[in-house]
Amino acid sequence: MIRLSKRTSALLAACFLLVGLVVWPFSRAHLQAFAVLRLVSGQPVPWIVSKMVTEPVRTQEVRLTTSAGSVRGRLYLPERHLDAPGLVVLHGVHHLGIDEPRLVSFATAMASCGLRVLTPELPGIKDYHVDRSSVQVIGESARWFAEQTGGSVGVLGLSFSGGLALVAAGDPAYQPDFKFVFAVGSQDAMDHVATYYLTGQEVRPDGTTERLTPHEYGALVLEYEHLEDFVPVEDEEAIRPVLREHLYEDKSAERLAEAKLSAGQKVEAVELMDSNSATTRSKLAAANVKHAEEMEGLSPHGMLRTMTTPVYLLHGQADNIIPAAETLWMASELPRTTLQEALVSPVLSHLDLDGAKPGVWDQWRLVHFFALVMRAAERN
Repeated sequence: MIRLSKRTSALLAACFLLVGLVVWPFSRAHLQAFAVLRLVSGQPVPWIVSKMVTEPVRTQEVRLTTSAGSVRGRLYLPERHLDAPGLVVLHGVHHLGIDEPRLVSFATAMASCGLRVLTPELPGIKDYHVDRSSVQVIGESARWFAEQTGGSVGVLGLSFSGGLALVAAGDPAYQPDFKFVFAVGSQDAMDHVATYYLTGQEVRPDGTTERLTPHEYGALVLEYEHLEDFVPVEDEEAIRPVLREHLYEDKSAERLAEAKLSAGQKVEAVELMDSNSATTRSKLAAANVKHAEEMEGLSPHGMLRTMTTPVYLLHGQADNIIPAAETLWMASELPRTTLQEALVSPVLSHLDLDGAKPGVWDQWRLVHFFALVMRAAERN
């Protein structure tokens, strides 16, 4: 039997402790990422992982005073880490806003792993309008939460909100309150996305072309936002509820709204719903030209080369609402010191973890990506 001297034993113990201290933060972040992804996808977290890295979460409703008026907000607070770092999570274009189930699930999961999470409601985005007011609400929400937590906060934006978060982070008035931006399935240039809805393709930075049939949702959002470009002004009030309920996926309410239309308005509504209609495509193309300057102001493109706020980019490979080429363009434009990580993953579609049969390596890459974000969020 080998006997170790007290000195050797002490030295080995110190080495094991040092290795543990070095390895544990890395391991913990990956376990947190694993737990978040399991929770978001509705799968149970293994008991041992849950005991090691998750904790109970309580919620608190708040009101934020912004330049767009008073907006709703919800805090997700880890019960054992009352002074945890802050993360703002921004909902995508959806009428449920901060009550959208996927957002609630994600915010809860992030908070359960030791972050204070704020989900502010973006009135424009909630009403299917991608506009400048949301940029202001995002920036002012980050400022408010930074004041509450005593330090800059991470900002995670889903879909178009991620691009708007980058625009806000590029504004000197808001930049100091941003610890980093994490954009998921987001736009680089709004005009590129609008053109994709017409062509079904987008050129990548390496010169290759991404071809993917667009989801009708994207074009319908543009139509709803600028309905005046698609129907006579006297028909807007009658047709808007039909388009709105279609976007809300409320079939019964859509039928009720349709029943109130005149024969001519019904023809207009049917044509609007068909993004392959020659008439609708022509109007979409004209609207893209008309609103080009407005779309430029809602696009990170053009400001990314000088951005200093750290950025994480994640995109679903099969995203047919905002094509993954948009993330590749952002990655190509950001300075190396600013871009922390970029991943186009087959595990994701647009915002859902429902990619087609991802391999083990693809799943590991996604876990590792989220682990890097968790480490960044916890860093002072």
